[in-house]
Amino acid sequence: MSRIVIKIFLYQITPQIWRQVAVPEDFTFIQVSDALQAAMGWENKHPHEFRHGKGKRLVDVIGPVGLEDQTPGEFQDEAKLTLKQFIGRRRLPIRMLYRYDFAEEWIHEVVLEKKDEGEGVELLGGERACPPEDFGGAFQYMQALHGEIAWDHPGYDPELFEAEKVDFTPKKKRKR
Repeated sequence: MSRIVIKIFLYQITPQIWRQVAVPEDFTFIQVSDALQAAMGWENKHPHEFRHGKGKRLVDVIGPVGLEDQTPGEFQDEAKLTLKQFIGRRRLPIRMLYRYDFAEEWIHEVVLEKKDEGEGVELLGGERACPPEDFGGAFQYMQALHGEIAWDHPGYDPELFEAEKVDFTPKKKRKR
């Protein structure tokens, strides 16, 4: 079975926090979102969307139904569109943005890197811990990293990425 190797990293954070994961090409974008959430270490409790387009104008959105009226470009339902359909005849790599938690604006670059053979979802690599959920966004995270504000998350180690703890088991069905 064909899979797509995806690299994802957070914008505005240095040193870089990244993951690389392989997912089946027949995954819908909601399944891709779930895999990215698990790989990064997010709790999947805030809204998200994928943005793509030509050049720097990423006005086309793949996301949950309900965002259509907020999308200046083309909107596609993440529960229906598969990676294979999205890629179509285009050549890899394809870059897009993944926005998570619209209040805190965690922006990820997602690169659909290449095709690969294999089964299921697999974590291929990654570095550094995902920021704590509801932390305040990249700016506050960087302030905490530089000691300008307190972490307020006992035991959090920004350097620690525990690949063995990533669990791609689907969580309970969410309401749509």
